[in-house]
Amino acid sequence: MPRIHSLPSHLVNQIAAGEVVERPSSVVKELVENSLDANAGAVTVEVEAGGTRLIRVSDDGSGIGCEDLSAALSRHATSKISSLQDLESIASLGFRGEALPSIASVSRLELKSKLEQAEHGWRIQGRDNEQPVPDALAQGTQVEVRELFYNVPARKKFLRTEQTEYKHIESLFKSMALSHAAVAFKLIHNQKVIYQLPSVQSIEDHRRRLAAICGKSFAESLVEIDIDNELLQLRGWVALPTFNRSQADMQYFFVNNRMVRDKLVSHAVRQAYQDVLFHGRHPAYVLSLSMNPQELDVNVHPQKHEVRFRNSRAVHDFLFRSLHQALAGVHPESQADTPAFAVAESWAQAQPQQSGLSLTQFAQRERPNHVQDQVQAYNALLNPAQADVHTDDNRDPQIPPLGFAVAQLKGIYILAENSDGLIIVDMHAAHERIVYERMKQNALQEDVISQPLLVPAAFSVSQAEADLVEENAPFFTHLGFAVERIAPEQIRVKAIPALLKNANSEQLMRDVLADLSEHGQSQRVQELQNEMLSTMACHASVRANRLLSLEEMNALLRDIEHTERSGQCNHGRPTWKQLSLNQLDKFFLRGQ
Repeated sequence: MPRIHSLPSHLVNQIAAGEVVERPSSVVKELVENSLDANAGAVTVEVEAGGTRLIRVSDDGSGIGCEDLSAALSRHATSKISSLQDLESIASLGFRGEALPSIASVSRLELKSKLEQAEHGWRIQGRDNEQPVPDALAQGTQVEVRELFYNVPARKKFLRTEQTEYKHIESLFKSMALSHAAVAFKLIHNQKVIYQLPSVQSIEDHRRRLAAICGKSFAESLVEIDIDNELLQLRGWVALPTFNRSQADMQYFFVNNRMVRDKLVSHAVRQAYQDVLFHGRHPAYVLSLSMNPQELDVNVHPQKHEVRFRNSRAVHDFLFRSLHQALAGVHPESQADTPAFAVAESWAQAQPQQSGLSLTQFAQRERPNHVQDQVQAYNALLNPAQADVHTDDNRDPQIPPLGFAVAQLKGIYILAENSDGLIIVDMHAAHERIVYERMKQNALQEDVISQPLLVPAAFSVSQAEADLVEENAPFFTHLGFAVERIAPEQIRVKAIPALLKNANSEQLMRDVLADLSEHGQSQRVQELQNEMLSTMACHASVRANRLLSLEEMNALLRDIEHTERSGQCNHGRPTWKQLSLNQLDKFFLRGQ
């Protein structure tokens, strides 16, 4: 056997580079994170040939002094941590102190920087024993990386095409720009400006940045999230369920402004969208979670893609509840630039108190067919003293968000007129959601009914899974299970939820235990029960080709306005569509 010996420093750096520098986008990530940690107000990323020929990152941040330039290219050198306490509460994006020397070991690197008060900047090459020389750089730092992997051909041959490598860089750039809205960003590829994003100063600026990065359709389909508890803060946007993707390519999640990919987060979001998203489709979102750095371990992945939460169950529950509640009242369209669900809520809160007349009662009253007459009749019922006043065309009549029915089309659609124009409702899809939500509410308010098994099912599990059964006994009882531990590695199921009486009891229990083990909780039983309720609701809903009276149609419209998630049916299809008067005028070329 060869003698044990120390490796040359250059080889050590190349080994470290194998962990940090996977491809050109990895270099961009490390350099941009350094710029952001230096409080840059503007960052420019310039690449050529997908980053294999050139990567240049420039910023206007705090800069590096001449005496620190050489240290910046040394391993285990950093200005971001100095003690174990700092390591346990990391607030910066980069902290390892290995990025620059690792990158320099597999490329031709040049580092320029200037402190704000210095007379001039300094420049240093990324080679051993180099000394800084004066440079005319303005405020900030510029790192230039050329010929990536020129001296490591085995690594270079694993790179993909120029276009593929550029797409990785562009995706990373988008994430950085979304997580740091106050910073101006520019991306240049092969001397062509691809993105030029000014810093965000207002909500309108933020929407423009979202539109520039994620597309106009995404920016027009947003539900804003702004929820706090004592320990966690969630900010950002989720897209309406009607805006969905065939793949999970528009999902941006940040923890303390750090871009992460986390299975726990994905699971919580997926559960929140479960009841409103079409099967096989993926939601789109830009979300930022803030928390105490001491509750977070960011040092679990060499490229810092993953994090570990100290209390993962609390984080999962917070994310799920926050998004679930935000989506519960969402309709797929907006009315007068205000989400329709908000209009419906405020309108419904205001009107019944004025007259004591419920919406259901109004829907059951006899009314003229013409919408304007319906409005006047409704106003008269709200304010009997003003029954003789006709509506002034210059002010908004008291019309509910989905308006009043005017006709039924082919026994399938309800046509209604509201303040903005025409509403088209798929009556079966809408009624299906209404019935389904009522069934779920009834199920929540009642105890879960258990179905005893004719022959109890006993099967082997791991000791950890058997421990979970004992530790979560009240949870299983609440779900409708009767389960007990009969040996260190064996359990017996004596009853399961009645709605799932035809399910495979052993497989169901194993799936629930797997969820508990991985996520600290399980929604699997509820999901299966909801599937059964959804099927029942589908069969109980009004069918196509059934003729409805105006009273029945208006009653359905009012129910839609007061039902959670009523913008989509149980299968994720939209239930109604708004066509504004402007859209109709444009279609018929009126005023042109």
